[in-house]
Amino acid sequence: METKVIKLDAGNIDAAKISEAAGIIDAGGLVAFPTETVYGIACRVKRDSLRKLDELKGRSADKYYTLHISSKEQVEKYVPAIGLRAGKLIRNVWPGPVTIVFEMSTGDLEKQRKKLDREVFENLYRDDSIGIRCPDNPIASGLLEATSNPIVAPSANLAGEQPAVDAGQVLERFNGLIDLVLDGGKCKYGKSSTVVRIDKNGLEILRQGAFPQSQLLESAMVKFLFVCTGNSCRSPMAEGMFKKYLAEKLSCTLDRLEEKGYKVSSAGTMGLAGLAASPEATRACAIRGIDIGRHRSAALSPNLLEESDLIFVLARVHRDAVIEISPQAAEKCLLLAQEKDIADPIGQTQQVYDKCAELIEQAIKKRIGGLVL
Repeated sequence: METKVIKLDAGNIDAAKISEAAGIIDAGGLVAFPTETVYGIACRVKRDSLRKLDELKGRSADKYYTLHISSKEQVEKYVPAIGLRAGKLIRNVWPGPVTIVFEMSTGDLEKQRKKLDREVFENLYRDDSIGIRCPDNPIASGLLEATSNPIVAPSANLAGEQPAVDAGQVLERFNGLIDLVLDGGKCKYGKSSTVVRIDKNGLEILRQGAFPQSQLLESAMVKFLFVCTGNSCRSPMAEGMFKKYLAEKLSCTLDRLEEKGYKVSSAGTMGLAGLAASPEATRACAIRGIDIGRHRSAALSPNLLEESDLIFVLARVHRDAVIEISPQAAEKCLLLAQEKDIADPIGQTQQVYDKCAELIEQAIKKRIGGLVL
């Protein structure tokens, strides 16, 4: 059998040819196709097809393959609880040359076991995790969208060899061994995807690839912002308390929060910069073992709002100010204490500050408890 080759123009894809390729895969065949990194070999997630793929690749059956999806929205079908950091990474790097290995809880694995076909579950999940890739190539996306089965797609090469980056290299190795090659020209990057594992303990790069490590870490950094009026009383206390309880939830020290992928800051709507936290706010935090002595006020700005992932305001008036500066921030701007304002204690007694700190602490604990990390 000679492998059939279909040439495709990524700028003007022939839907009928994509449908032909998808039909071959759904019938149990193997189809090579281009991604932005290297060529992959598409295979449906069924045991008979996976055995053929193992033999073709020269891989042992105990090694699992990466699921490929046509759009990032499909990840929710396979990962029911996506943490804040994983969600940020997905938004920033998919579609793109990054494979993400998601850690799964026992409860989530049980949900997937009940939800998915047995063959699909047993061949996608391993060591309480699943690897997923969302390629940035219109031919790849179209093919994955057209198939009726979940698809894995390892690189088109034998174990230990360099992956193919054009159709010619695929045919050199697999002509007569696979059913079809979709020839979309040479791959953009010509190197494999970057593979990362992400869980509540942080982000681990398992394989260097086409996506730079420095950009990857920034792409997964979750940024929290607390906003009040002058950024000298309420929001500095909220920032300090949030750092404390977030570190406890992550089982790490305060100085390791950014290493874990979380950045916490605060700002004020009055536009004041460089002022220390009030003595009363500093004392109210010190009682709780929180040091905000080094705090200096910052002015709220469009850039600060744009780069923040979650914005907690101390009162409704602050939310109004946030939306006036950046209407796009409305969906991620929340009242810290749910439906209640926390009044400004400025100029009042230490007792009033202590009560304010108590209300902030209660609200922070609820917010931290509701976060999926």
